[in-house]
Amino acid sequence: MKKSALLALLAVSANSIFGQDFQNNKTDSISYYFREIREATAKGTKIWNKDLYGEILLVDPESRQFYSNEKSITSDPNHSEEIFGGKLPDTINIANTSIQWRGRNWAMIMLPLSADKHDRINLMAHELFHKAQNSLGFTQRNKQSDHLDQRDGRFYLRLELEALLKAIVSDSSKEQKKYLTDAISFRNYRHSIFPSSASIENELELNEGLAEYTGFMISSRDRKQVKDHFTEGVNTFIKNPTYVRSFAYQTIPMYGYLLNSKEPYWNQQITNDSDLTQFFSNHFQIKTKTLFKKDIEKLTENYNGPLIFKEEQIRADKIKKLIDNYKLKFIEKPHLEIHFEKMSVSFDPRNILPIEDKGTVYPQIRVTDTWGILDVHNGALMSKNWDKITITAPLKMYDPKIEGDGWTLLLDKAYTIRKDDKTGNFTISKK
Repeated sequence: MKKSALLALLAVSANSIFGQDFQNNKTDSISYYFREIREATAKGTKIWNKDLYGEILLVDPESRQFYSNEKSITSDPNHSEEIFGGKLPDTINIANTSIQWRGRNWAMIMLPLSADKHDRINLMAHELFHKAQNSLGFTQRNKQSDHLDQRDGRFYLRLELEALLKAIVSDSSKEQKKYLTDAISFRNYRHSIFPSSASIENELELNEGLAEYTGFMISSRDRKQVKDHFTEGVNTFIKNPTYVRSFAYQTIPMYGYLLNSKEPYWNQQITNDSDLTQFFSNHFQIKTKTLFKKDIEKLTENYNGPLIFKEEQIRADKIKKLIDNYKLKFIEKPHLEIHFEKMSVSFDPRNILPIEDKGTVYPQIRVTDTWGILDVHNGALMSKNWDKITITAPLKMYDPKIEGDGWTLLLDKAYTIRKDDKTGNFTISKK
């Protein structure tokens, strides 16, 4: 999915969207989006030997209004309109993702969509891949690559992307081979200095990487648009606060596009257990060899390495201070610790921050569970195994609403907040 690893359950009571409250131009646009993606996926059927078009929910995150292309969203079997919908209840998390509802799988996509046709199709096809990926033989895996928040992890990833971008914009097959060889070298060296990083990265690339490659291919950009797309994408990506959950949106579409020119539909050779680094090395006929630090350091000079390293060192110094502040905020000072029972979450994967072995800080996150609804806008610490979340101590309590520093909690009436007088920490438990 675009931007996150989500766990979502949908329980919606829906009605037709048509009526006095909706402007015709809005519903006309929605109809156009559905026709546009239906035509695009039909043309892209050969990519997976399957037309990915199916059930879609377009959702306005502000009003929580959703629009569907499927008649089954409404309980009225005689409904004759092309668009159906309603308003999502507060218990539903809104994100670009795939979700289950009434035993069926849906692609959820947030409005407004891009004004650029190719970007719109790219996003919608990405989520339709997630909707179909189990039937294609791929499980949804979203393990985050925490090493890509460390200086050297980010440094060698950025060098890999620099090399890939040079390969993309070059029209010389000889140059492309050289740049691809360097990209794989930076990748392999990164994996050599971070144990287990290869398998961890591979999981997300099989999930989000293949989804983004699918969206990119179905969007059918021409050669100039491809160059512009990847140039803008890399330049935007490197400015992200973190890469741990978003790098695969860049790497696999770039490798995949370059391989597609010589092996169309290479993706159909990929299985849930494929090693993508080895696969691309083999199919690009790149002979990998062990590179020592001195070899890599010399190679970095061809890809703006000294400047990138300086930028990443400055960031690493700032992040160290930020991590110390987060430890104080969520571990050492009094805080509220909430254990999950049956949770669903949505978050932005571009700005999270791993905190050593303590978990990951999510600056913005929304959690729904049997105990209620938590909205966070100023940071929360998610445990490493995703069994609890920690926020700052409550400041105001108005039954059923509780507020803290940058967060609000709507607590179910069956639960209450308790304070441990010894530690000063708070927990949620049933009454």
